[in-house]
Amino acid sequence: MSSIANASLPDALGHFGPYGGRFVPETLMHPLQELEAEYFRARQDAGFQRELSYYLREFCGRPTPLYFAERLTRELGGAKIYLKREDLLHTGAHKINNAIGQALVARRMGKSRVIAETGAGQHGVATATVAAMFGLKCVIYMGAVDCERQALNVYRMKMLGAEVMPVHAGQKTLKEAINEAMRDWVTNVRTTHYILGTAYGAHPYPVMVRNFQRVIGDEARRQILEKEERLPDLLVACVGGGSNAIGLFYPFLEDAGVKMVGVEAGGLGIRPEQHAARFQGGSLGVLQGTRSYILQDENGQIQLTHSVSAGLDYAAVGPEHAWLRDQNRVEYTYAKDDAALEAFMKLGRLEGIIPALESAHAVAEVIERAPGMNKDSLIVVNLSGRGDKDVAQVVDKVGLQMPK
Repeated sequence: MSSIANASLPDALGHFGPYGGRFVPETLMHPLQELEAEYFRARQDAGFQRELSYYLREFCGRPTPLYFAERLTRELGGAKIYLKREDLLHTGAHKINNAIGQALVARRMGKSRVIAETGAGQHGVATATVAAMFGLKCVIYMGAVDCERQALNVYRMKMLGAEVMPVHAGQKTLKEAINEAMRDWVTNVRTTHYILGTAYGAHPYPVMVRNFQRVIGDEARRQILEKEERLPDLLVACVGGGSNAIGLFYPFLEDAGVKMVGVEAGGLGIRPEQHAARFQGGSLGVLQGTRSYILQDENGQIQLTHSVSAGLDYAAVGPEHAWLRDQNRVEYTYAKDDAALEAFMKLGRLEGIIPALESAHAVAEVIERAPGMNKDSLIVVNLSGRGDKDVAQVVDKVGLQMPK
């Protein structure tokens, strides 16, 4: 295998092969260059790394456990399944890893205000949390549809002191929230840092977010070697923008024996405007600062998307994932809404763990694959978040009734 994870990717202009780059208005070129320079200085700064490690450990709750899902394993009758428990982090998802890192960079740059986009609300909550902790002003942009289906997280953000701005344009979901956040950043760039939540956007965001999230895979690698004395056979993670997946995958890319599967949102099926599986129905294009696979029509107009999961309901995918797919290093598939809902319920009833609907897509793929694997095979699935935020929505979908 070629050295996929080497330090030359992305290149100096943020390209992963034909993907990535920096496609932004002139007014954002300097702020992005400033951010790139400060981030790479911080990365080499032992003091910054010590501070980041301190907050990840003492405030966020790292390391997270690698938990053997004994009853799920027994039920499926195949491979041994381990859950990387990012759901146990403070705020309930992996998003805090990146939010802490970027807040520390923003503070180094002298920024007094942070903004963010959010879909499922977990990145918004994480950003509001670190803003409160560091005393920064905070504004979160969230599609109006997502505000309704993730109302719990809207209240959490407000309680943490953030201003939540519902976005009523277009489909009223994550794509439109990113548009509004970028407009804000252009207007207020001197005082404001944009804490982008996933491994997407203009350089340096994909590499910066990946590096803040690789703690997931670094820990999982140490933990599985300690528990099983060998590496896993398969890694599985859901893929929206792709930060939790690249965080798990990246430290294993050079291990030829470790297969990796990223699971996109299949929605109601692979038909136009019924899903958010970019590798199934997408094509190469540019959206919101970077070149990658995008769901678009023949005229380059961005198509509507659908997923039961607000965090996977996005028309584009991170450029590093597009590159890894081209290299045949990571396989990308999808889980439909009904499979994700079934996995959501099954994990709760078998393991006492209610996953985020995003994570349930990855669990659905494990449920599909594990029975056909040998009993001595090892699967690590990234449980990227907890499902408290999704309970009200799932109740409606599966028809649970209040006792009378």
